[in-house]
Amino acid sequence: MITSYHILRQRLMTEWTNVHAAAEKAQAAYAEGGAYNVDAAALSLHGFYSGTERILEWIARQVDGTLPQGPAWHRELLDQMTLDVPGVRPPVLQKDTAKQLEEYLGFRHVVRNLYTWELDTTKVKRLIKHLPQTLQVVENDLETFGRFLDAASHADEQV
Repeated sequence: MITSYHILRQRLMTEWTNVHAAAEKAQAAYAEGGAYNVDAAALSLHGFYSGTERILEWIARQVDGTLPQGPAWHRELLDQMTLDVPGVRPPVLQKDTAKQLEEYLGFRHVVRNLYTWELDTTKVKRLIKHLPQTLQVVENDLETFGRFLDAASHADEQV
């Protein structure tokens, strides 16, 4: 058994639980309304994307053996995860999934670099509205990739 893939699969599942919780907090905070709740929703959206990106980083390091570098590495990581790498791995994310995540990546940058009173509440509302669907497609893609990891973790046993 290739234990590193088995361990990675478990880490991904555990972290996805945390990401899902951040998304639920964002939705709940926004649903309550009020300026402070928009701020709380924005922070939880930040947590949703940061956790998702952490999962992708683990895959890039452990499976691909390389993490993009430079000022655009966050966007390049999304692109890398859509690649089919023969002999290494199938795509982690579908291109449409990565495109949906790009908006959350951009918003995370805004949250990190603006004061809360500068947040665009319309954008927060749009991201919250699309969050359930985004969660579902990311979860589907990660589950598909998880099945690959399960099979790959037993590749050395098939002799």
